[in-house]
Amino acid sequence: MISMPPSVNDLHAYVDHQLNDADRRLVETYLAANPQMAEQVRAWQQDAQQLRAALGGALQQPDNPDLDPSLIRQRRKRQSRRHLANAALLLIAVSVGGLGGWQARQMTFGSGTLPMTDAMQAYRMFAQQGLLPADYRVRDDGDMQGWLDQYFAHANRLPDLANSGFQPVSARLLSTDQGPAAMVMYEDQGGRKISFYIRPPGPRNYLLPKGSRSDGELQAQYWSGAGYNYAMVSEARDPATQIIRQTLKF
Repeated sequence: MISMPPSVNDLHAYVDHQLNDADRRLVETYLAANPQMAEQVRAWQQDAQQLRAALGGALQQPDNPDLDPSLIRQRRKRQSRRHLANAALLLIAVSVGGLGGWQARQMTFGSGTLPMTDAMQAYRMFAQQGLLPADYRVRDDGDMQGWLDQYFAHANRLPDLANSGFQPVSARLLSTDQGPAAMVMYEDQGGRKISFYIRPPGPRNYLLPKGSRSDGELQAQYWSGAGYNYAMVSEARDPATQIIRQTLKF
């Protein structure tokens, strides 16, 4: 049972319909007595509804018993790395985390979309707007590279930005039409953010040449290697953008 007053995480769980009936009633009682917080929660609910609408109903699919977390864990023990990644894709795309099935739809040159547009969209949604919780957070004994290797075992290693004060702190699994994708968030002690994004190439196995581009307030450095496309995204005017260029030798 949650404690009262509810924490921010409890309120987000309420918005995402992740509380049991008893906890949900406690939160509703609290909100009825706190109009200012109730207004904030309603704003979160509206954001969630707009996100669902933008995804064209992708999150409204019925529960699938084959995607029960305990069954998926059993499959992971039996299956190869590739099968594990496919299971993770199904888990993300259909069931886990309420809004957690957000899909970063594949962006291809054939459709006229600029490279790694989905990486910038992911940064806006998770780093700037904070709409969804992370799937993985680094603790004192955490290993972000080990977590990423579960789904992208043969991909390039995570960029090392430690000398510039940036450390990987959280990650989010996503899905594309070609398979699972992920975004790893780096932060420094000042709270500045840089994201690392990895996804499969397009349907024609379209790998990217090393390049850079801006989109509004964001800057992306992108490249390909080991069968995947990658991007590092940051605020265009943030000095962190220069750190990325130096680290990746752009």
